[in-house]
Amino acid sequence: MNYASWPVRVGAALVDAIPAVILSGLGYLIAGPSADDPTIGPLYYVFALLSLVYTVYNRWYLGGQGASLGKKALGVRLLKEQTGQPLGFGGAFVRDICHIVDTIICYIGYLFPLWDAKRQTLADKITGSLVVKA
Repeated sequence: MNYASWPVRVGAALVDAIPAVILSGLGYLIAGPSADDPTIGPLYYVFALLSLVYTVYNRWYLGGQGASLGKKALGVRLLKEQTGQPLGFGGAFVRDICHIVDTIICYIGYLFPLWDAKRQTLADKITGSLVVKA
């Protein structure tokens, strides 16, 4: 199997994050420190909700089908190691939760693909997922 390289995985993650960051940033720019102001504050929460909806759709729905927008853009797919099939919504959600393990050890888990034979993060190992070239 042709595993995705670490730079490609990072690139896909950045592409995935850009719309969510833009939506959150717009909400902050509009509401700023006046998020408690009843005339402006709701806009902040609307943009925050849009950012969350985008993340759920992109990372868990599309990612569960095999490729988030970032993965599609960089030509990689997210698959179950045992079956070679997409993870599904729940599997993609659990994988994201398992990224907590990658994070709590000073982000070292995200570097595992640099030396791992299957180029997996710890979250990938826990959930039995692979990121492969499409």
